[in-house]
This record gives sequence, structure tokens and C-alpha cells, in this order.
Amino acid sequence: MSVLEKVLTLRPANVVARLGPGSQVPVLSPHELLRALDGLPMALPCLPVQAKAALPGLLRAARAEDAVLGLACPHPLADRGTAIRFLEAVKAAAQEAEHRRPLFLQAGPVRVSPSGPEGLQSQQEAIFHLVDAGFSLVSLDVSRWDTDGAVGAVRTLVAPLRERELPLELTLPAPATEFATLTDTARALLEGLRHGGVPVCFVRIPLEALGEGEPDVAMLRALVALAAEYGASVTVGGVAERSARALPAFVAAGARKLDCGGPFERLSLAAWPAEARAVVERKAQALGLPPGELLSLLEEQLPALEPAARERLEALSFSEATEVLAALGSGRTGWRSMEWLAEHRSE
Repeated sequence: MSVLEKVLTLRPANVVARLGPGSQVPVLSPHELLRALDGLPMALPCLPVQAKAALPGLLRAARAEDAVLGLACPHPLADRGTAIRFLEAVKAAAQEAEHRRPLFLQAGPVRVSPSGPEGLQSQQEAIFHLVDAGFSLVSLDVSRWDTDGAVGAVRTLVAPLRERELPLELTLPAPATEFATLTDTARALLEGLRHGGVPVCFVRIPLEALGEGEPDVAMLRALVALAAEYGASVTVGGVAERSARALPAFVAAGARKLDCGGPFERLSLAAWPAEARAVVERKAQALGLPPGELLSLLEEQLPALEPAARERLEALSFSEATEVLAALGSGRTGWRSMEWLAEHRSE
């Protein structure tokens, strides 16, 4: 068997079911990629796909840099077809480009709202649909809960993930008191889930939680050390353009995954004519969301991009993704991780 053939045997079952057994796109669990790249000064990049026309550029950047890459569907529950359309778009773009470097596909972060048992059952069914759609990582945002409530909710919600042995990412809940620190909150959450037999792959920290201005790197290091006690890694989420220069510092502090919206939301929005952008901006203002973030929800309702606009978005996405991959130390991790996984796949 070739290296690629061996690595393809490691794809999660739900991924194979969605892509088809004949697909040779190595969509893997990020947990496997972390194993393969353990000890390297790098972090897994996860880029949001606000416009599907950006996909060829993002994939081309990963091939050019020989890098692992994560692609996120920001609002996978917008309607019942959102997740499927996202996976089909990734499948088509990857197959057309004959992409043969490791990918992981993230759903969310999905905001989990406090509700009664019936509400949690409905949300669990929604997570099942995400698993069925073929994502290899599900990210849940439980920041609206207190810690005890978050632990109970997560225990209920993750059954579909545990059945398929898929990794889980959690955005931390609200601190218990005004004196509680992020590490206090993280410890209480991880301890409660450990007692419930729920493994967590990533603890996600929104960038703003690390303070205004210069991020509190010392706090990030403390969170990294705490998460490691529970076999988890830290994600820094919501990294925007103004904070992109801090990417190497996050890697040096031990973050193993970064959600980098960076310029990609702006580039995707700019691909549409002014009239279409105005529609998105008005709706975004009414909902209190950034226009670029809302774009992924409204893309199907907007006029199709002109060929020249698609080409420009692909080229600009390639350029920006290349810079992000370099800043995260992700270059030359693609083939290296595949060789390691091919050699250690039975472990």
C-alpha cells in the first residue's frame, strides 16, 4: 500500500460515507494530525469558508505550502441543507484539484443555548446531522451556560460524536464569579466532563477572552498547561486581521489550533457587487453580526459571482492563506504528517 492508501484508511467512517469510498481526499480527524505533528512548533490552521468560491484558493495554498489545513463551516445549522452543501462544495473543489494533503472539516462553533430537555434533544439531533454530513470535528460554543449547566448539556449532546469516535471542541462557559479566571472555568469544565467520561480534544478560547490590546500570553500558557492535564489542546478563536501579527506568539505559547477569520471574511464580501454587499450589511446591522460572518448564511440568496470576481477571490484567498500557514509554522507538515500516520496507523 502507498502512503496515501494507508492514510485513507484512517478517515472517520462518516467522512467516507459522505465523500464516497472511491474518494482519495484525506479528510482526517484533527486529533490524528496532532498525534502526527506532536512536538513541532506549529498549530493547525482552521479557516472559515464564507464564500465557496474561495475554496480553490485555500486548497491551492495548502498544496503550495505542503500544509495541513482545516476548513470551517461557520453556521452549519443555518438550515438543513447548509452542512451538506458545504461538504459537497469541499468534495468537488478537492477532487477537481486532486488535493492529496490532509484536511479536517469543522462544523461551527455551534452556539448551544440553555433550554429544557426537549431543547437539548433537538440540539442533539442537529449534531447528529452534522456527523452525518461528514464533518471530522464538531465545535460547540457553551459560553452562554454556567459551568455545571455546560457539563450536563455536553454530556447529553455528544452522544452522536462518541458513537463515531469523533473529536469535540468546546468554547468555555461563562466564569462562575467575577473573580473566577479562565483557568478556573476550564478546570471545572474539564473535570466535570472527565467524570462523565466525555473526552475533549480542544478547549477553545475566544481571542477577546485574552484581554484587550496585546493578548495575555501568560494566561494562554497557563490554559495550555491545564488543558494538557486532561489530554486536551487549546484553540485560539476569532483571530482577526488586526491580531494576525500575534499568530507566532500564540504558537510559541502552545496553542495547537487557531481559527483564523483574518481577512477572509472581508475578501469574500468584497467579491460581490456593491448592491449585494449593501443587502448583507443592512441585515448584518439588524442582527448585530459582522457582515463578513453573515455572508455564509446569505450566499445562496445572492447573485452568482461573475467569473472575474471568482478568479480574484481565489487568487486573494490563496495569497492570504499562504501567509497564515507560514505564520503558524504549518508549512511542510502535510506530507510529513501523512508519512507518520502511515507508519503508526495501527497504534
